[in-house]
Amino acid sequence: MRHLHFFEVNVPIHHATDKTRHGLHVFTGHAASTWEALHIAHEVYDAAMAAQMAGLGVPERRRDGWGVSGLRPGWEPDWTAARAGLWKGWALANDVAL
Repeated sequence: MRHLHFFEVNVPIHHATDKTRHGLHVFTGHAASTWEALHIAHEVYDAAMAAQMAGLGVPERRRDGWGVSGLRPGWEPDWTAARAGLWKGWALANDVAL
């Protein structure tokens, strides 16, 4: 059995038409590595966006704890600037870029 840790993935976001508006979308869940955490966060985001674009509700949180809430229409993630690390409350440890 794989040993999983609880990760946080922080993805900078900006408004599609007003680049002065920016923020951060935070994903959390279990993964074996920072790379896997980044991959899963991107995967659940893509699934949520596809569901939203199809007029469906956002998928429920997965069994491994990953899910998406608070999608903001008109906001775009910058996955190249995403950072992942072990969950330490609101302090991110072990930064790893995508």
